[in-house]
Amino acid sequence: MIIKGKAIKYGDDINTDIIIPGRFLSIDNLEELAIHAMEDLDVDFNKKFSKGDIIVAGKNFGCGSSREQAAMCLKYVGVGCIIAKSFARIFFRNAINQGIPIVESVDAVESIGNNDELFINYEKGIIKDTTKNIQFKIRPYPQFIREIISKGGLVYWLLDEKIRL
Repeated sequence: MIIKGKAIKYGDDINTDIIIPGRFLSIDNLEELAIHAMEDLDVDFNKKFSKGDIIVAGKNFGCGSSREQAAMCLKYVGVGCIIAKSFARIFFRNAINQGIPIVESVDAVESIGNNDELFINYEKGIIKDTTKNIQFKIRPYPQFIREIISKGGLVYWLLDEKIRL
């Protein structure tokens, strides 16, 4: 699994209420919901974001409520990956379940700048900042997690597994 994209960098404690504010939770069309991703934090998010771009954030990304719409809207806006110093545990699993690759790396977050071009290879366990020509080792996901992400999320992976049974 290889991901390439531009870094969009934020700080610590980005909570699920900021990722997708509660006033939009009644929207049941996921593409429409995604329009409001991150807008309380960054009103220009959708203007500067391109499909496949990578959110880079500080510690405790996805803290707050356990709303899975936070991960869902990031998936439907087209986030290629999220790199953070740490994640709230429920958000971590919600992201995997939605098929969003996520990585914890303090060193990478501290070095990567806003708009840096990134290259991530999960199988080899590397993040490369091609703008600065620096590289970071990450622990590769287990095979079954890579499969969940590559299928687009847990539901799609389970459907495929059922077909193979």
